[in-house]
Amino acid sequence: MKNPVDVDVTQQQRLDAMAVGGLVGFRTLLYKEVLRFWKVAFQTVAAPVLTAVLYLLIFGHVLEGRVRVYDQISYTAFLVPGLVMMSVLQNAFANSSSSLIQSKITGNLVFIMLPPLSHWEMFGAYVVASIIRGLSVGLGVLLVTAWFANLHFAHPFWILLFGLGGAGILGTLGLIAGIWAEKFDQLAAFQNFLIMPATFLSGVFYSIHSLPPFWQAVSHANPFFYMIDGFRYGFFGVSDVPPLYSLAVVAVAFVVLAALALHLLRKGYKLRH
Repeated sequence: MKNPVDVDVTQQQRLDAMAVGGLVGFRTLLYKEVLRFWKVAFQTVAAPVLTAVLYLLIFGHVLEGRVRVYDQISYTAFLVPGLVMMSVLQNAFANSSSSLIQSKITGNLVFIMLPPLSHWEMFGAYVVASIIRGLSVGLGVLLVTAWFANLHFAHPFWILLFGLGGAGILGTLGLIAGIWAEKFDQLAAFQNFLIMPATFLSGVFYSIHSLPPFWQAVSHANPFFYMIDGFRYGFFGVSDVPPLYSLAVVAVAFVVLAALALHLLRKGYKLRH
């Protein structure tokens, strides 16, 4: 007859082994996802930085001196945080969505589904990798575009907070899109008809107070607006809506999307054929 203490020790050892194995699986998948985009950094990091610089040069040159959003803040300075956050959001989405759709089409998704990875570990690895890519691109855009404007860092903590929150939301949304899409055309439609319009209509290039009342109301229904407005508040200490309200919207959006993504992963929706 086994000693109850020995049974408890054995069960504890199994739980410890499962915890260590899960941590190894999470780290391995995270390493794979980070290495996937970093090995082609010229395309995944440098190219988006160049795109943001071109936006800055074109819009800054055309509208500088003609548009002033906040007092004592030039239009170019106003534009830089919006471009940084836009780059963070778009690249965080691209990382998780492109990884899953490529795995589906090439057939190597089976190598991710076979190991004993929980849906929590898969979710964490994909989203954290997306955050790393989004913030890497955003930092690159900030370092390059900072030469063109006199930036302030009124509240660095808010900059980091909204940067992480925005990248997390778009990484999660990219995960959902990658799970749902079965071919590149569907993923492109998701990006072109949802991500791009929501990004460009979020106040990257303008303040919503310059819009007619109807479009101001539409902007307030766009979660992307709160990400960018809160992020910009970290630079200048002024915003179109209170930053705590923006943070609440961002937090709720992340929780809802994370719950949906975890549910899809747990069910194996369009992943287990």
